[in-house]
Amino acid sequence: MKKVIVFGTFDILHKGHLDFFRQAKRHGDFLVAVVGRDKTVEKIKGRKPVNNEHQRLLEVYHVPEVDFAALGEKDDPYRIIEEQKPDVICLGYDQNSYTKNLEKELKKRKIKAEIVRLKPYEEHKYKSSKINSC
Repeated sequence: MKKVIVFGTFDILHKGHLDFFRQAKRHGDFLVAVVGRDKTVEKIKGRKPVNNEHQRLLEVYHVPEVDFAALGEKDDPYRIIEEQKPDVICLGYDQNSYTKNLEKELKKRKIKAEIVRLKPYEEHKYKSSKINSC
């Protein structure tokens, strides 16, 4: 079984998120979605998410392509990668948080996972920052 992992805020799920999950699922058989903690989202984006972490987790849990959904770690964003042992890590086309040192962290933790950058879905229309600012 080939396991894929994705990360995101996933606040107010939209067609771009759903396409993101569909693209990621094509890279394996089992898709793990990690939902960012409220404090992490606020730190990265400079604002609180519209929906709290438990609401967002529940929404992601109900996405058909997602086989397992979990909240991110509070103190070590890479720990869940160690725990889940994915074969593939799919990143969004514009995902920058915790990605700069990802390869180095994987190597340090002896994790062999392919890193794949996914394509945008109508990015001019379905980008969370544009939707949330309306």
